[in-house]
Amino acid sequence: MKTYAYGFPRLGKNREFKRLVEGFWDGKLSEKELLKGIEELDRKREEAYSKVDGHPTGEMTLYDHMVDQAVLFGLYTAKSLQEYFELCRGKNALHMRKWFNTNYHYLVPDFTGKELSLSDLPYPKWKRRSSNAYIIGPFTFVKLSRGVKEEEFKERVKEVAALTARFVKEMEFKSLHVDEPALALELSKEEWEVLKEAYEELAGTGIPVNLFTYYGSIDNLKELFELPVKGIGIDLIHDGGENLKQLREIESDKRLFAGVVDGRNVWRNDLFKTAEKLKELKWKFNTVITNAAPLFHLPVSFSGATLPEELLKKVAFAQEKLEELNLLVEVLEGETERAEEWVEGLKIPFGRIERVRERVAALKEEDFIRKPAYPERERVQKEALKLPLFPTTTIGSFPQTEEVRRIRLLRKKGKLSQEDYDTFIRGEIAKAIQIQEELGLDVLVHGEFERSDMVEYFAEKMKGIATTGNGWVISYGTRCYRPPIIYGDVERDGQMTVKEIGFAQSLTQKPVKGMLTGPTTIIAWSFVREDLPLREVAYQIALALKDEIADYEKEGIKIVQIDEPAIREKAPLKKREWKEYFDWAVKAFRLCHSSVKPETQIHTHMCYSEFSEIIEYILLMDFDVISIEATRSKGDIVEAFEKVNFDRQIGLGVWDIHSPYVPSVEEMEEIVKRALRVIPKEKFWVNPDCGLKTRRWEEVIPALRNLIKLALKLREEKQ
Repeated sequence: MKTYAYGFPRLGKNREFKRLVEGFWDGKLSEKELLKGIEELDRKREEAYSKVDGHPTGEMTLYDHMVDQAVLFGLYTAKSLQEYFELCRGKNALHMRKWFNTNYHYLVPDFTGKELSLSDLPYPKWKRRSSNAYIIGPFTFVKLSRGVKEEEFKERVKEVAALTARFVKEMEFKSLHVDEPALALELSKEEWEVLKEAYEELAGTGIPVNLFTYYGSIDNLKELFELPVKGIGIDLIHDGGENLKQLREIESDKRLFAGVVDGRNVWRNDLFKTAEKLKELKWKFNTVITNAAPLFHLPVSFSGATLPEELLKKVAFAQEKLEELNLLVEVLEGETERAEEWVEGLKIPFGRIERVRERVAALKEEDFIRKPAYPERERVQKEALKLPLFPTTTIGSFPQTEEVRRIRLLRKKGKLSQEDYDTFIRGEIAKAIQIQEELGLDVLVHGEFERSDMVEYFAEKMKGIATTGNGWVISYGTRCYRPPIIYGDVERDGQMTVKEIGFAQSLTQKPVKGMLTGPTTIIAWSFVREDLPLREVAYQIALALKDEIADYEKEGIKIVQIDEPAIREKAPLKKREWKEYFDWAVKAFRLCHSSVKPETQIHTHMCYSEFSEIIEYILLMDFDVISIEATRSKGDIVEAFEKVNFDRQIGLGVWDIHSPYVPSVEEMEEIVKRALRVIPKEKFWVNPDCGLKTRRWEEVIPALRNLIKLALKLREEKQ
């Protein structure tokens, strides 16, 4: 059997991608130096692929594949790298959305009023006459874009397919690797017809096409195999067994790229079990062994990872996943020695905590219900907090300066005592409180200077979760994070955040929010154990957070924010599976706060979600205040709240913190006034759309000053 891999991380083992692109943004690298560095990084990716028989070319991007193809198809003009990056992070940056149910964000092209035509990218992404050139398929590209009405979807897909066909002929590609992950969604009969027409257009080029689907099962796999393509890539990991079941009923001479190595989770492959699956397939299809999803969801390599020895023997990152493909070939050929050594660690159990399992087993329905109901809580909280109309706040974090990162690294390396580190953090908190007081914010935050990441920080404070040290993964653009690994039963290892929040509250008479990351987001942004239902993992984490909130109340903290930015992202791709997922996700959130006092105000934060789809589930979470992103969508999110009886308080983000651009009072006001058509002024908060960790103080202070000017103006007008 042959092996094939795709989606190898562009980040680089030492985050070279981040340093190159940000170096260009900061003026430290010329365009020539940037492109030369990117070319060298791509060469290293090619070296990694040398372990397998085949892979795509043209997978490198300077920011995101969707924006690349949006420029290619003439939706936007980018004749220079400066213009290209303006689409990514400037004043007119494209809307950002999660890539299916992952923590990767993509930039959303907008077809509204646009005529398509082939255009050039301002950097060399594809090479002429390439073998197996990578593109996002026309169906997925249009399906994931904005500004395409239902009645024009077919024509837009045909347009993109025609331009794609013209492009690949002009480039004289020898073959194509086409990603169509949108085929894992629930598709209508009409959409399948659109797909067929698009691939008939591509087939007309005479260039062989290998079409890859992933992230789940395909509802109509037989019809997929009838498309005029050479090969089909299928996810046989996250399909719930559905794809394999359908393959047993299909007869085809097409090449099957069998996705049997997990590209989304870090656990080692049970090679011998997988080999049995491949033996069944190889007699029916011309089978190639491949990964079941792009490998960019994984860190580059576990070489140097700071993991317990028992855990190291259970995991594999991107480079090791490539090796697993070869190990599977060896098993199929009867060579089992290396494979037996590889899977030995899977047999070693560790991380079980009986008291945690007993606590989850003892949960009753009343443990998920907060009393009294919201109207009574709202009255009590209004009296207790005495906040003005249009209260102002931020989402949680403040700039993580070079000095903050340097001091945190010194502590991590053992070169700074815990006492000195704590003194430094208290100093940063004190500065942040002073800045917020001087600006005039109403609800303050401590700044999160002690936190490297909103999930990783809590992972370090909990049993049953490990952090990787160097396991970096791209979230969007150049922004990367290190997903922890949930390997065992989870509980608090003592107080996690109370010391810092309590100190901040001691410095001011204004309320300081206690900041926590919710259970579903911790799960979504971690690599999660697969031997326990996600429901139970979520409840374990929720109980740990519940204990933390109880300690907040003892410290006099009156507002607690439980962030759940990933609650939409984690939802299954097929809506018929939503009810089961949202049942445990909502209950896990409610479990965190169900026993707090009526006067304790519970906030949550979400970002870059399609809220209209999940608004009914959001309402069930029973928070008091929600803050959400609205800047890149220009306030379109309010449409979701027009359709329901939304009685809670809400803060729509009026400042896009993913861009260095400082918005004016007028620009912020445009978003607020649109929202106030739907949301009562008494329930409206004014805040940025996300945390300020990645921004600089010289951007933060003027933007917050404008935000507060807006709130004061609104109070004067609306009193």
